[in-house]
Parts: sequence; C-alpha cells; structure tokens
Amino acid sequence: MKNRIRWNKTTRNNYITYAVVLLAFVVMQILSSGGILSSTLKGMLVPICAYVVMAISLNLTVGVLGELSLGHAGFMSVGAFTGVTAVIALRPYVSSAPVLLIVGMVVGAFFAAVIGFLIGIPVLRLKGDYLAIVTLAFGEIIKGIFNNLYVGLDKTGLHVSLLSDKTDLAEGGKLVISGPMGLGSIPKVATFPVGVLLVIVALIIIFHLVNSRSGRAIMAVRDNRIAAESIGVNVTKYKLMAFTVSAALAGAAGTLFATNYTTLVANKFDFNASILILVFVVLGGLGNMLGSILAATALTILPEALREFSDYRMLVYAIVLILVMLATNNDTFKSFLSRLKPGRKQKKKEVG
Repeated sequence: MKNRIRWNKTTRNNYITYAVVLLAFVVMQILSSGGILSSTLKGMLVPICAYVVMAISLNLTVGVLGELSLGHAGFMSVGAFTGVTAVIALRPYVSSAPVLLIVGMVVGAFFAAVIGFLIGIPVLRLKGDYLAIVTLAFGEIIKGIFNNLYVGLDKTGLHVSLLSDKTDLAEGGKLVISGPMGLGSIPKVATFPVGVLLVIVALIIIFHLVNSRSGRAIMAVRDNRIAAESIGVNVTKYKLMAFTVSAALAGAAGTLFATNYTTLVANKFDFNASILILVFVVLGGLGNMLGSILAATALTILPEALREFSDYRMLVYAIVLILVMLATNNDTFKSFLSRLKPGRKQKKKEVG
C-alpha cells in the first residue's frame, strides 16, 4: 500500500512537471504571436531550454546518483562542436531546419555519451572531492582540445588537425572549427518549439530511468554503497549508466545552444559555466527536476532583467541567490513555515 501511494505521488509530480513545461510553452507562444514579448526575451528562449536540459541532466548525476561533477559544461561543449559540425556537413542534403537540428542533437548526444562513458570508467571509482577535482580537470582538458582543434570540410569530407589550420582543404572547402576562434558561420536552426521538445524528451528519459529498477539501484548506491554491494548491485554499472545518460542529454543541449548563435568559442564552456549549472541544481533542490527547471529559467532571465541596475546588478543577484537557498534548503526556515500552517497547534494538543 505504501509503495502504491509513493508511486502515485511520484507519478503526480512527474505529470505536474510536464504540465508546467507545456503551459510555459503555450504562454510564450501566445505572448510571442501577440507581439508582447521583447526581442531580448525572445532571444533567450532557446538558451533557457538548453540550460533547463543541462540542469536536469546534472541533477541526475548530483541529485539522483549522489556524485558531485564539476565538468558538466565539458559534455555540453562536446555536443556543441560535434553537433554543429554534423549540421554544417548535412545542410546541403537536408532542407528542413527542425530535422537538421534534431539530427545534430542526436550526433552531439552520441559523442557526449561516448566521452562520458570513457571518462566515467576511471572517474566514477573515485569519491567525494577527488571525483569533483577530476571532473573539473576533464572540463578544462576538453576546452583546451577544442581551442587547438581545426576541422575543415570540403567535397572530399572532413579534415581534422590538432597542429595548425592547414587541413589540406580542397578548392571551395572551409574551416568548421578554427581552433581558438571556435565555430563560425553556424546555421541558426535552433527554435523554441524544438527546445521545448528536447526538454520533454529529457524529462521522459530521466523519469523513466529514476522510476525503473535501474533507477532504484542507482538511488540505493547513492544512499549506501556498501549495503547495495552486499545485495548484489553492480555499483560500477549503475553509476556509469546514470553518468552516461547525463552526458548524452548535456551533449544534445550543447547542440541546441550552439545553433542559436552564428559564432561560438570553446571558452564559453569553462569552469564558470559548470558552476552556474550546479547552482541551478542546488537552488532547485537535489533530485527535484521541477525545481531545477524553475531555477534555470529564473536565473537565466534575472541577470538580463537587472541589467538596467548596472551598478547593483550583481549585488541584487547574490542576495536573491542567498534568499532562494534559505527558502529551499534551510531546515529552520522550513520548520518556521510549517508552524504557520493552520491546525498544527490543535493537532499537538490532541496528541497531548
């Protein structure tokens, strides 16, 4: 009976999350068609979707698996560079922009998943601070590789070099990735509807994983690794599963993010980007996907909304972060709110 009640509660929360995302999409579409949305907010819709997917994917690693990763922006950069390369290479053969974007996101997710799997094999054997430091180093290594990577495209195919921009391009060829100059002439194929579709797909994947037998094994590893091993749970397998899925979703988000701009450099996905995504997760609540969605949306819009207060913008931003942390993670604050609920004193008297 308890399991049925818990399952119903979980299912209800999942449907609420879907409903919030779809409602936000409908409202934004209505406001956009009515000309109410500003051009600034319109330009932020796709990045918001990308950051939402990044937040919920990192929440799978931090909140559900219980491992602290500080290199999540590295997977985003892998998806961005590989996905955009696929988009540029396939553009002459695919006329539909949404189809081209979806194919690019699949390619970005695949390469990010492969990198996540390979990195996860040695990294996930570490614990605590050591895991955080190694994932941080991974993010910086990926950034360094893309800062020195040159990829050219001509009629004979792709040409890759880590030494110089001389990739032996045939006549009419062009550089897709130009080392420290990054990606150039990116087709702007990213759209808000496809971004919302990616958010829904990411939520479906995460919710189905968490509520499956594998998800229960992942949470068992998080709660007590020794106890999980004692009952036959393959700790390495389930850690890799969660880490790889998280990396794949981050790769797809990277492709969506990159195709919203015409140029992009690898330095965009630095340590600060990983910390920003981690802030989304912490503020939204560990394991709380709806909270991550709301936090990512609010904290992406807030800096732009405060831009007119240029002298005090970062101060107000910091105060808001502190207040949200107190509201979502402070036990004293929660107990204070619970005392304000009507009927609480009456129940205590009845028990007494």
